Amino acid sequence: MPIETIYGNLQGLKSSQLKQLQRLYHQRLPSDCLTTSEFAQRVASISKEVGQPVCVYVNRRGKIIRVGIGTPRQTQIPPLELPRYGASRLSGIRCIATNLKPEVPSEAALTAMVIQRLDALVVLTLTGEGFKRKGGGATGYIKQAYLAHLLPTQTDRTDTNIQELPFWTVSPPLSLDMLAKQDFIDLIDGLEAEFEREFIAQEVDSDQDKVLLVGLKTDKMKDREFEDGLAELARLVNTAGGLVLKTMQQKRSQPHPQTVVGEGKVQEIALTVQTVGANLVVFDRDLSPAQVRNLETKVGVRVVDRTEVILDIFAQRAQSRAGKLQVELAQLEYTIPRLTGRGEAMSRLGGGIGTRGPGETKLETERRAINARISRLQKEVNQLQAHRSRLRQHRQSQEVPTVAIVGYTNAGKSTLLNTLTKSEVYAADQLFATLDPTSRRLIIPDAITGKRIPIVITDTVGFIHELPPTLIDAFRATLEEVTEADALLHVVDLSHPAWQSQIRSVMTILAEMPETPGPALVAFNKIDEVDGDTLRFAHEEYPMAVFISAAKALGLETLRQRLAQLIDYVIAS
Repeated sequence: MPIETIYGNLQGLKSSQLKQLQRLYHQRLPSDCLTTSEFAQRVASISKEVGQPVCVYVNRRGKIIRVGIGTPRQTQIPPLELPRYGASRLSGIRCIATNLKPEVPSEAALTAMVIQRLDALVVLTLTGEGFKRKGGGATGYIKQAYLAHLLPTQTDRTDTNIQELPFWTVSPPLSLDMLAKQDFIDLIDGLEAEFEREFIAQEVDSDQDKVLLVGLKTDKMKDREFEDGLAELARLVNTAGGLVLKTMQQKRSQPHPQTVVGEGKVQEIALTVQTVGANLVVFDRDLSPAQVRNLETKVGVRVVDRTEVILDIFAQRAQSRAGKLQVELAQLEYTIPRLTGRGEAMSRLGGGIGTRGPGETKLETERRAINARISRLQKEVNQLQAHRSRLRQHRQSQEVPTVAIVGYTNAGKSTLLNTLTKSEVYAADQLFATLDPTSRRLIIPDAITGKRIPIVITDTVGFIHELPPTLIDAFRATLEEVTEADALLHVVDLSHPAWQSQIRSVMTILAEMPETPGPALVAFNKIDEVDGDTLRFAHEEYPMAVFISAAKALGLETLRQRLAQLIDYVIAS
């Protein structure tokens, strides 16, 4: 007969004690009661003999499925090994635990109960005395017992103070007889009926990811920079179609190599996932494949990083064949180092943020097959580059100057193109509304003669802080519209609280491009949404900039004149 596994800290246990623990697996409890007096006394006896807490996990058929040495926190079942019944169901497992001290269940034990969505937690507190029975061995008296179980929150899941509400209830001290007489089936049926009512009342779109954001602030980060980054991540998640339920933060000198945040914070995240009903955790930084695997094992739901959210948005936004091609390439290049060890997670096709788009095709296939697909996509991107290069050469042969509109995502670039050229390019108050470059002809006055001259102005994909390298590489055909343009029009959303940081991010990305882009004219947009102090400060910092409102068509004549001067400067040089 195979030896049943005993979990937890087994150091110092005698072989006879291990055998006693293993024999617990051969027990079976009635399905209609939490425990029997005899079984409780047996667990207490073993706990007294080994001098440590003992936890026994039982399913609803009364079968013992896990025995551990240690507290409920130390012996808990990993979330990924638990049944996944959804927000309206419990896990179908109860824990019978001993406590060597006559104390109420600790918050750590109750937290473990929530993380596992246990049917119930029974804590048997033991006395310091015992008596000898025939055959030897001490039987510890059970002083009293406590019964704990979850409670529906009965509150709005978007409430940021939700953790301040009780999510569990603990009974007064119970005798062993009272505990054994508790109708377990009636308790569970009543609880799950309440959870079902709450779930229906608070249910959101089943296709929508319910997201817990996690931010890590290191010593090198400024407070404002960190806060702006979290706010941007929330906007990214919303753009991707997710609903942010709660945001958690931690300060550390540097990220934890295995889990980014500390072990205690990981437990808190796992608890919060259950408390608020999240099915996705999004970190504000890039995660290594090992970190993702470790976090998913401990938290029990999917974990993605900032880059994966951005890739998901690109997958949703891509409309043209070129856009879809480049998105698929970026997704596969991001995925290839994360194939190892993902197991069931690699089968999560079409299941929400991080699973959509062309890049979701056959992610379980062998690395060789994916590498072959990447090679084919890279060849197609090279062909796309060649095609765009021929178009640019044609424009250059006609001596038509080109201007590329660049800027942070959602700065108003597409709106400006539409207003200047009376076009109908898709524009929306969304991050990355534009993926495919769009070129239009614009007539501007010659800076010297005043004659009307044509230029080609191109709307390009928006930039973002720390634009993922996989996107920069995959979208090189598109970004060449920036490096090959005669001049740049750098559009800045002056109404955004982090507009200065956004300028720095755009300039950093431009500086890292393989070829140096042409000179740029800065255009501060949305001036109708800012106060006079902001306008004065921006003018002092950038005296050569122009101030416009693309939506209200303000300052556009000045913009045309300044573009003409910039083009004359480029031609003359």
